[in-house]
Amino acid sequence: MIHHLSPKGVAGFVLANGSMSSNQSGEGEIRRNIVEADLVDCMVALPSQLFYSTQIPACLWFLARDKGNGRFRDRRGQVLFIDARRLGRMVDRTHRELTDEDIRRIADTYHAWRGQKEAGEYRDIPGFCRSATLEEIRQNGHVLTPGRYVGAEVQADDDEPFEDKMQRLVAQLREQQAEAAKLDAAIAANLKQLGF
Repeated sequence: MIHHLSPKGVAGFVLANGSMSSNQSGEGEIRRNIVEADLVDCMVALPSQLFYSTQIPACLWFLARDKGNGRFRDRRGQVLFIDARRLGRMVDRTHRELTDEDIRRIADTYHAWRGQKEAGEYRDIPGFCRSATLEEIRQNGHVLTPGRYVGAEVQADDDEPFEDKMQRLVAQLREQQAEAAKLDAAIAANLKQLGF
């Protein structure tokens, strides 16, 4: 199943993550000019190990010349940041693959943010996506790294009192240390039996 991220009127391309924050070789100036021209529609940080030719993570850049064309909601002065670095699954020791569900989640988030009714209502999700203003991007030195804008994922509070949790975790640690000591002794005995 193919899920289209890049609709008509939006150009998309993949670049190495360094181009989102680097100031070498004029990249910072180029990025600043693209941001100030309000061409950046969406940035999607991808996980590492997606490509056979490189292990480094990459980023999808979606550019739009007219964010207020009337077909969708007016997105002028805004950029959607999606941090998909934790998505995907390892298919072998060195290669990661995005599942259809992962791709659908990214695509639906982008389409909802654009205002496509069939994609549902957009909302910021800490640790995954956030709509930022050009002013925020200026304050961050025109850096376009999604992780800087989406923040940390909200951790669910388990309602276990701190003292109880620490007692439980320390007891678990001691059990694991005792088991490790038994395994170390068994390994030493096996090595001794082999003459080492």
